Amino acid sequence: MEERVIALIEPTASGLGFRVVRVRVSGNRRKRLQIMAERVSDGEMGIDDCSRLSRALSPVFDLEDPIPGGEYDLEISSPGIDRPLMRVEDFERFLGHDAKVETAAMQNGQRRFKGKIERIEGDVIVLTTDQGEAAVPFSALSDARLVLTDRLIEQDLKRARAAEVAEQENTDEGKTP
Repeated sequence: MEERVIALIEPTASGLGFRVVRVRVSGNRRKRLQIMAERVSDGEMGIDDCSRLSRALSPVFDLEDPIPGGEYDLEISSPGIDRPLMRVEDFERFLGHDAKVETAAMQNGQRRFKGKIERIEGDVIVLTTDQGEAAVPFSALSDARLVLTDRLIEQDLKRARAAEVAEQENTDEGKTP
């Protein structure tokens, strides 16, 4: 069902300049459709962005009901600072940062790994852990996310400041002296 929703919403999201990070459907009686997205340009996703994407997806969902069996709640959000890592490109983007990964089946005697994203070798994520290097095939992952660290927070603050400066410069250019 989640792949169907992604296929349904990706053209609209992409047309607005957003990348779909993750889609989750949860709940038993009352379903919740959770869509995590971010701007392709800078990885941000503010409240206005969530509203804009929600308004754009509403007619798509009215036309093609994504959740069979009745009503559901739609939740659109940013992936957050300790975001899920859903694609190999996500691991490449956050090289050098700490991540927690979990596999569906045992890999080298364990299912959970925590360490620094050292490198990507094709389809294999290489982490530096307390026990040494761990090579985990991306296809074996069942869950992966960044670990909140001081370095990650610092990088996020720098990115946010740079975005604010760029936005202010764009606003200033529109003013007449």
